[in-house]
Amino acid sequence: MPDSNVPITENETPIDLRNPSLAGFFAWLVPGLGHYYQRRYHKALIFFLCIMPTFLVGCALASSSEAGIARNVYWSWRTGDMRFWWLAQGPLGIAAVPSFMQAQVNTGQASMFGSFMAPPKRFDGDKSGVAPVLDEIRQKLPHYELGNYLVVLACLMNLLVIFDAIAGPYIGRRKEEVFFQKEKEPEV
Repeated sequence: MPDSNVPITENETPIDLRNPSLAGFFAWLVPGLGHYYQRRYHKALIFFLCIMPTFLVGCALASSSEAGIARNVYWSWRTGDMRFWWLAQGPLGIAAVPSFMQAQVNTGQASMFGSFMAPPKRFDGDKSGVAPVLDEIRQKLPHYELGNYLVVLACLMNLLVIFDAIAGPYIGRRKEEVFFQKEKEPEV
């Protein structure tokens, strides 16, 4: 619904956000999907093409045949391995779900997808994690941290996309109205 302080000219049309809560959920699930649901197709395409490749490149930088795939995206609350990075990676929705599912490795159960997004071992005697040890992963993957930052950047960008899907674009007051407002002359 447009702001009542801003008049709509003949060139502007109000944007139908449909169900903003559902659009926000869709935007969390897959970047741009909420905007696609709102029939804002260009924004949906732009957001998807900006966020998903950034996430995938970040995962690729933290992958190898030895260390496993996407070793920088994992969820862990083990003592001595509090994974606060995951809080910034969670907003990417379905792309981060496997890491949450792999968290069962923390309880000593077998991982569901091998080493894909599974928490690494903390030390050589650790039976709960998936080999190799995190320090070994960082040694084998020289761009591990850069991949970590790209994944977090993609997820934080998706937060903005979620907010845009829920609230719609910001339509502020025009400069002419704010700065060049003339006092009305009294009618005679």
